[in-house]
Amino acid sequence: MDDFFNIRIPIGDGVAAFIDFLANNFERFFDFIFVIASSLIKWLESGLLAIPWWIFIVIVFAIGWYFKSLYSGVLYAFFMFLIGTFELWPETITTISVVLISVVLSLLIGIPLGIGMAFSKAMSVIMRPILDAMQTMPSFVYLIPVIFFFPLGNVPAVIATIIYALPPVIRLTELGLRNVDKEVIESAQSFGSSHFQMLMKVQLPQALPTIMAGVNQTTMMALAMAVVGSMVGAQGLGERVLYAINRIDISLGFEAGISIVFLAIIIDRVTDGIADRLQRQRRNFA
Repeated sequence: MDDFFNIRIPIGDGVAAFIDFLANNFERFFDFIFVIASSLIKWLESGLLAIPWWIFIVIVFAIGWYFKSLYSGVLYAFFMFLIGTFELWPETITTISVVLISVVLSLLIGIPLGIGMAFSKAMSVIMRPILDAMQTMPSFVYLIPVIFFFPLGNVPAVIATIIYALPPVIRLTELGLRNVDKEVIESAQSFGSSHFQMLMKVQLPQALPTIMAGVNQTTMMALAMAVVGSMVGAQGLGERVLYAINRIDISLGFEAGISIVFLAIIIDRVTDGIADRLQRQRRNFA
């Protein structure tokens, strides 16, 4: 028995060697990604910071009112006002910028992969264990390889967030497309629709509520990485939480933490409201 536990299979060494290989041979590629990602984050952050705080709060109110209710709009606007009184407005805008960039890139990658899995059984069989591993892997582990490829800051946090937040939108895109009513598909085929036309005009609209549920989960998971990303130099509310932990500053820790909670509530309710509205429109159209 003792001899058995002395056996070592160096899988980790192989992964480390592969990471070193990528870092040494694709340095220009990772530098290109860094420049693009950092430019996008700075551009979005600068644009959001240029909006006066009261206009931003009015926009949040209008979004909440349109997609949920008047009460929700007032509540979300009040949440944003409270964040401003905590003197955490710039950090909040930075967090929103990082989350938005991460979610958009996750959707650009995840939705096509979900579509591919829905139409290819082989691809689905290959991807499912990979997605299982991505969802069960501790989020801190994603920070280890990205710091080999990128300087500390928001960019490695965005890359780690994308990897962490991808599985829900991939899975739910596949699920939504596979659950489209076969009679609807047969009807579209009888009218001579091509595969692309059927996908764009029939299957994706029918699967949109399920896909939106995936968007909601991906967004919430991206926001959950805000504090974790601060460990690789990401700025924003997560950085303030980490600072408060290091200084044992209960006041700052609570204010930064509750600000993340406020953002999570707003994002969750708004994306849920968008999904509900799409579902109602689909029923009315049907």
